[in-house]
Amino acid sequence: MAILSVDLAFRRWTDLGIVVLERGREPGASIACEIVSEIVPGNEPVPVQAEVLAGRLNHLCGIRDIRIVMLDGPQAWKSTCNGLEHARLRERELNTAAKTGLPGMVKPVTYRPFAEFCVDVYDALCRRGWKRLSASDQPKDTGAHLLVESYPYAAWKALGIRPLPAKKRATVCDLAEAFAALQATAPVTVNRPPNHDQLQAIVGGLAGLALEARNPAGARIVGSTPRREDGHWREGFIVVPQSTRPWPTVRWMN
Repeated sequence: MAILSVDLAFRRWTDLGIVVLERGREPGASIACEIVSEIVPGNEPVPVQAEVLAGRLNHLCGIRDIRIVMLDGPQAWKSTCNGLEHARLRERELNTAAKTGLPGMVKPVTYRPFAEFCVDVYDALCRRGWKRLSASDQPKDTGAHLLVESYPYAAWKALGIRPLPAKKRATVCDLAEAFAALQATAPVTVNRPPNHDQLQAIVGGLAGLALEARNPAGARIVGSTPRREDGHWREGFIVVPQSTRPWPTVRWMN
């Protein structure tokens, strides 16, 4: 079964990276990656509306029978009682560049519109029957439609590959080198060469294949179960692909 991975953006539809990943069932089978463009309205650089994006992603998943969506963007705010001043637990553990604090508070402050947009996308998908990945979602559960937060920067590092430079600084050579290194680690085949956003979606989505296959050894799960607190969603998990190098043992969110 396939999974959907999205590198979120809110200023322009053309900045979204959307891919469908599916691994063959035979041992050593390659990972087929389809770069999706049909849900982007033409090539006009128009802003993304969370409700519209959620509707289109949900429709795509319904057509493809996809039950796991990986989203590169914060799903919730910091809990008031997590022991940290400015970040969620998983952001501290993965040392993310941006930190999501209490509702409406982020570091750096310029990250706030994007953080609010991302939470809105999660909420809009939840209104359509999806749910944020929680500790109760065991591999034996087959009916849930799950939203999983990804973090491509940590995914690159987990695979032992130098992370992509920021989009404004990345060159064509950077993209080619990163994709070649990824293909040497994971047997990914694509329907066309990925751009920066699509490549980020690919690497961020690899952990979703492990979740779909109910293979806890293939994913590293960081953070705590998402929960409602004072009318807002707080905390949640980030999932990154499990490196072939030894990580501490990860049990399935017991």
